[in-house]
Amino acid sequence: MKTLALIPARMGSSRFPGKPMASILGKPMIEHVYERVSQSPILDEIAVATCDREIADHIRSIGGTAVMT
Repeated sequence: MKTLALIPARMGSSRFPGKPMASILGKPMIEHVYERVSQSPILDEIAVATCDREIADHIRSIGGTAVMT
């Protein structure tokens, strides 16, 4: 059996629109989250689930897996 981490991300938050792509120390927040999750030794796969092309394109540009929802 394999363990998958699925990180949900969407740009349309009502309190902070665009939050996943907001820059923190020069990187989008979603990249920071992806990197931290990648450090877990118990995970076999990691994917970001999103309905936004901008998030999916960024995750793929850093070598990650993005699933369009």
